[in-house]
Amino acid sequence: MTALLDMDQLLDDLEAGLRKVLEDRGVVDPALIGIRTGGVWLADVMSKRLGLQEPWGELDISFYRDDFSRIGLNPKVKPSSLPFSTEDRDIILIDDVIMSGRTIRAAMNEIFDYGRPASIILATLVDLGARELPIQPDVTGKLLSLQSHQRVKLRGPDPLHIELQETGK
Repeated sequence: MTALLDMDQLLDDLEAGLRKVLEDRGVVDPALIGIRTGGVWLADVMSKRLGLQEPWGELDISFYRDDFSRIGLNPKVKPSSLPFSTEDRDIILIDDVIMSGRTIRAAMNEIFDYGRPASIILATLVDLGARELPIQPDVTGKLLSLQSHQRVKLRGPDPLHIELQETGK
């Protein structure tokens, strides 16, 4: 069984939340970075929705993961691409799902290797709320509580949609 979540509503909520955080913090020229793969798809969409003129960046955090020795190297590792300086920039870091916080920690470590940003605003499409590290999104499209036999999968990039899947276990 696969249930589709309302992608348009999730994107609308994410955009509205980002606009509010940017306004509340007085951020006028943010740099947008997506985490591969789902976060990159979302960065493309949010860059257009927010009317950002600068190209967005993408991170492949494979080498920054703290479970690298346990899970091994992803055979599709590609270099990160940040077409701007992160030094003293307000960064919007975006990913499709946050669960443990470990992916976000790895992404922030990589960002700091490029330079010290003024701030990082974390945006995720879905928050699964099962933290192992004290990392919380500033903006999220939806908070979900999953059963052990369920998972969330973002598919895309065209059309971009998200599924709640039953694994049968």
